[in-house]
Amino acid sequence: MSLKILEEKHNIFFNRKEIKATISSEITPSRAHILELLSKKFSVSPENIKIKGIKGNFGIGDFNIKANIYSSAKEKNIVEVKKKKEAEKGAAK
Repeated sequence: MSLKILEEKHNIFFNRKEIKATISSEITPSRAHILELLSKKFSVSPENIKIKGIKGNFGIGDFNIKANIYSSAKEKNIVEVKKKKEAEKGAAK
């Protein structure tokens, strides 16, 4: 799998990096694998990354990814809305 960054913007208002990237792969990459790739690329913890979407193109092994990278998990939790599964995991802990 190869990760290619298409666009990287720094959003001053939310104190985050907004990333648009592509991944070439035979199969659809999992969120966990994408978190691992982005955390290595930008040298941050996977807890500081929020994946906004993974879109595939039919018949082509390219996947478009949108993600936000925060400086800390606390800032991420303040800004981002949690999905139902994430909220249930947090309540169980």
